[in-house]
This record gives sequence, structure tokens and C-alpha cells, in this order.
Amino acid sequence: MNYDVIIVGAGAMGLATGYYLTQKGVQVLMLDAYDPPHEQGSHGGETRLIRHAYGEGRGYTPLAIRSQGLWDELQQLVRLPILKKTGVLSFAQTESSFIKEIQASAHDHHLPLQLYNHEQLKQRFAGLRLPKAEHMGCFEPSSGVLYVDQALRSYRALAIEAGAHLKVNHPVDHLKINKDDIIVYSRGKVFTGKQLLLATGAWQPTWFKTLNLNVKLTVKRQMIGWFEANEALFDASVFPGFTAETETGLFYGFPSIDGSGVKVGRHDYGTPVNPNHFDRDFSAADEAELRSFLTTWLPEAAGRLIKGKTCLYTMTEDEDFVIDCHPEHSHIWLAAGFSGHGFKFASGIGESLADRMVNKTTIQDLAMFSINRFIVNG
Repeated sequence: MNYDVIIVGAGAMGLATGYYLTQKGVQVLMLDAYDPPHEQGSHGGETRLIRHAYGEGRGYTPLAIRSQGLWDELQQLVRLPILKKTGVLSFAQTESSFIKEIQASAHDHHLPLQLYNHEQLKQRFAGLRLPKAEHMGCFEPSSGVLYVDQALRSYRALAIEAGAHLKVNHPVDHLKINKDDIIVYSRGKVFTGKQLLLATGAWQPTWFKTLNLNVKLTVKRQMIGWFEANEALFDASVFPGFTAETETGLFYGFPSIDGSGVKVGRHDYGTPVNPNHFDRDFSAADEAELRSFLTTWLPEAAGRLIKGKTCLYTMTEDEDFVIDCHPEHSHIWLAAGFSGHGFKFASGIGESLADRMVNKTTIQDLAMFSINRFIVNG
């Protein structure tokens, strides 16, 4: 069958792009090796934070603001909970470059941001224990928590309702690239598209090699855990989502939502793995790593382990994304290397990719995500 666009990988980026393409009247086929949403890739784990004042770099902030607006629109459209505005607290030592970048981002883009010194933090967030007096916090009240499965199911249903085709459990065997189209082979079937988007998450390194792209992507095993907590201190009505830059690492977490327990993960963790063959079991060492953080900083959230899961990060060398067309094949698009902080932007990235595929331009400045920054003589 022939399509305007074939999307390989119907995760967060693929489904969002597929939906926004259908809104432009584009004939879309989405292929996924599994049945999204699922727990095999990078979008597992139930929830994600969305932040606007961005410690990783203020260049992300316009995309975060646009993404927030699109998540709000999606929530209104499907009338399902997509986003819970708990606010997000980031805390670290006063001289932290991460904290300073959050403040600069808020200032440059006129975002509401509440600053707390050591004593104010303890008063405002009773569940937080600060071992040292040199810490401060930035609270962004308009940020919050995204519900992953609800978001992906919504984009999936809306895209299909608008005419997109989705084939699940359809891993792609190989591609044939022609001047004016791409032929995709999957499970004995042949599909032809005028344009192709590869958004395969942890499997993108294999496709980069196939496409002769000398760009290093490292897939890492990550872990997350949910712990019993004092609900009076950590229920989502009184405690926000959070990021914490500590001497031992960069952690993030979520309040207890509907009694689910406090969820916590470590961002700068993980060992390189093959996504097809790695230990998916949550181990005692994983629990110990997360529990150590909770015991030190949020002791009333360091209760019994409720559950633990693993997921995958796909890291670029600079931890910024790759959102671009292939340097030699302008009809092949790449969405890759989201480095553990991409989900919040999926709505905005999907809209922007759809714009670029159809109109060759977008209102979002995505230049910082160009693949050419990694390619010598690119």
C-alpha cells in the first residue's frame, strides 16, 4: 500500500506526529514492533514530569511551553486526565548551575517561579529534609505530571479516528530508499511512503548504522521505584513533582497520586545495554540506590517498596535530541536520542515534525537538535 508518510515506531513521538499529520490531511501508516503503550521501551513507568523553566538549558523552554498548551488541548479534546498540575520543585545547592539555569529560563520567558531558601523550603515542604544549609529550591506552580498511557492512547485513538493506519506487532525488517519514496518491509508485507519517520527509541542506533549515520547513541538501562510514604506529607495535593541535584546524583520523582506511593528515579544512572537482551528485573541494588536518596532527603517516603520497574534511555553525547531529516535523504526524518527527558515535549515535537514534513517549516526553532552537530563535514 502507498502512503504519504510511514512512521516506524509508534511510541510517544511517533503517535504524536501521526496524529498531527492526520490533522493536515496526510495519509499516514504507523508501524510498531509492539502494541503501544507498552513497557518495552522508553515510555514505560506511568508518569512523566513536565517542566518549563528548564535546568538543562533555556533553549528548551519555548518547546516546553508549546507542548504544555498542546497537552492541555489534548486533555480537553478527549476529556480524560492527561496532566495533573502538581507543580514541580527543583532543589540543589545554591550555586548549582542547574538551579541557576532554571532561574534564567524563568526570567527570560516570564514564567512564574517561586524561590525558597533553606529554611523556607523546610517550612513549605514538610516532607523534605535538607542535610546542609546551602540548599535552595525553585518551585514552578504551572508544571506537573503527565499520564503516559492516557496520553498515548489518546493520540493513538484520535489518529486512527482521523484516518491513520496502525499496524502493531509489526517490526520492520528492512528499508529500500529510492529517490522519491521509501519501501518498508515488515512481516512479509510491503509498504511504500513518500516520506519516512524513524522514531524507534532504543532501537534507533541500529537504524542509524543502516543509514550510514556516524552518530553515537548509547542505550542505558534505568530503574524507577514506588515507595510507601506518609500520605499527609506526600500526597499530590500537598507535595509536588521534584528534581534534586545532590552530591551523589541527579534524582527526580513524583508525589503519591491516589495512594500510589512516591515514585523516584535517578537520571544520571544506568549501564549501557542491548535493548533486545538486558536484565529487565528490578534488583535489590536498584532499590538500594533509590532508597538511599529517599532516606537522606525524603525520609517519610522511604517506606516499603511497592513496585520497581526498568526502562531504557537513549542518550546522545550532549544529551540533547536529534530531530532532523537525513543529511543525504531529505524524505527520511529522524526523531532520536531523547536522553531521558523527551516525553514532556512529545506533543510539541509531533506538531513540529508534522509541520516540517508538510510545510518544510515550523514556528518552533529546532536548530539545536540538528543532526549535523555530530557529523563532521555534515
